[in-house]
Amino acid sequence: MAAGKGTRMKSTLPKVLHRLGGRSLLQHVLDAAAGLGDKRTVVIVGHGAEAVTAAVGAAATCVLQQPQLGTGHAVQQAVPALDDANATTLILNGDVPLIRTETAAALAAACGGQRLALLTISLPDPTGYGRIVRDGDMVQGIVEHKDATPAQRGITEVYTGMMAAPTAALKRWVAALKNENAQREYYLTDIVAMAVADGVPVVASPAPDETEVLGVNSPLQLADLERRFQRRQAETLMEAGVRLADPARFDQRGTLACGSDVEIDVNCIFEGRVELGDGARIGANCVIRDARIAAGAVIHPFTHIEGASVGAGALVGPFARLRPGAVLGAEVHIGNFVEVKNSTLADGAKANHLAYLGDATVGERVNYGAGSITANYDGANKHRTVIGADVHVGSNCVLVAPVAIGAGATIGGGSTITKDVAPGSLAVGRGRQAAIADWSRPKKAPKG
Repeated sequence: MAAGKGTRMKSTLPKVLHRLGGRSLLQHVLDAAAGLGDKRTVVIVGHGAEAVTAAVGAAATCVLQQPQLGTGHAVQQAVPALDDANATTLILNGDVPLIRTETAAALAAACGGQRLALLTISLPDPTGYGRIVRDGDMVQGIVEHKDATPAQRGITEVYTGMMAAPTAALKRWVAALKNENAQREYYLTDIVAMAVADGVPVVASPAPDETEVLGVNSPLQLADLERRFQRRQAETLMEAGVRLADPARFDQRGTLACGSDVEIDVNCIFEGRVELGDGARIGANCVIRDARIAAGAVIHPFTHIEGASVGAGALVGPFARLRPGAVLGAEVHIGNFVEVKNSTLADGAKANHLAYLGDATVGERVNYGAGSITANYDGANKHRTVIGADVHVGSNCVLVAPVAIGAGATIGGGSTITKDVAPGSLAVGRGRQAAIADWSRPKKAPKG
C-alpha cells in the first residue's frame, strides 16, 4: 500500500518516494517482496500517483486509490489485479521500509493459504497501537488503543499493519467491509472479525526486530530510521571483518563490497556500487560513488571519487577529486587538490598537487607538476592529451589538446604546449624574461 499523502512530511514529494539509505521507502519494500519470488506485485497508489507509478516502472502493477478512504478501501482497489490461483496475498506498507524478506516470508508461511496471519511485535510502550487480543494461540481481534479497556491496554503485543491472507477469502472479506465509523473509512483490520466468524484461524507472526516494523510519517521518523538502517549495515560489515572507526558515523547508500582488512574512518559516504579491495584504507570525510578501490590503496581524507577505478597501492588525496572515467594504475599518486576526469594514469604516475587531468592518457612513471592542466575543451569539443612513459611535466604548464608528449620528454615549467613533443626532448613554450633596472613602483597620490 503506497497511496497515503504523508501530510506530516510537509513535502510535495509523495511520502513513499522519500529516500532512506539511497533508495526510496517504496523501493526498499519492493526489494523485500522481490526476494520472495512472488508471481505478482501490486502497488496501490493515490497521492502523487503519477510520480509513484513512474518510480515503480515495470517492477509491479499499479492500481489507483482515489479518493483515499482507508486501508480496506485501498485493498479493494487491488482486488481485480489479484489472481485467485495465488494461494496467499501478502499486504505490506510502502512507508514501512525496513521489513526483511525473511520476515515477510515467515508471515506468508504462517498464512499458508489457509489462515489469516498478522505481523505483530511486542513493544515496551504500546501506546497508540492496536492491541492483539488472543484466545490461547489464536487471535480473536485487534482493539484500537482508544477503545481498549485498562486490561487490554496492558497488552504489549500490537498489530504492525501488515498481514497475509488467503486470496479468495480476502476478496470476499474486503467486499463486505463497511464504513460505519466517525471517519467514514473502510478499515482492513475489520476482516479479523470476519475471519473469526467464518471459522478461519487468525494467527500472529511475530516480527523479530522493532526496526523492521517502524513506519515513516515525519522527517524526524525518517532520520531515526536512517540511523537504524545505517547501524544495521555497519554491524554487518564489522561482523565480516571491516574496521569502522565509528559505526555511528558511517553511511552506505548502495552496495559496498569489502575485502579483508579494510579500514574506514569516520563520516564516509558510499553510494551506488563500491568495491574495496584487501587492505584498502579510506580516510575521514570521503564520498565514494560507483567506484572500485583495489587492494592496498589509501584514500586520504576529504576525497571525492565517482565512477572511477583506483589501482593497487595507489595513494589519493587529501582533497582530491576523481570524476567519471578516471582509471588509476598501481602505485599512482594523486595528491591534494588534484582533479582527474576521463583519464587513464598508468602504473607509478604521479600528480601530487594542484593539477587537472581531463581526457588524458598518462604513461608509466610520469611526474605531473603542480599547477599544470590539460586544456581539453575548445568551446565546442573535447580533445585528448597523450603523455608517454617517464615524461616530466614542470609546474604551471598548460597542455593544449589535442597534443602528444613523447616518452621521456620534459616540459619546462610555465610552458604552454600546443604542438606535439618528440620523445626524449625538452619543450619550453613561454615568454622571454625581461628585467628593467631602476624601476619604481607606482605611488599613491597624497590624501587631501
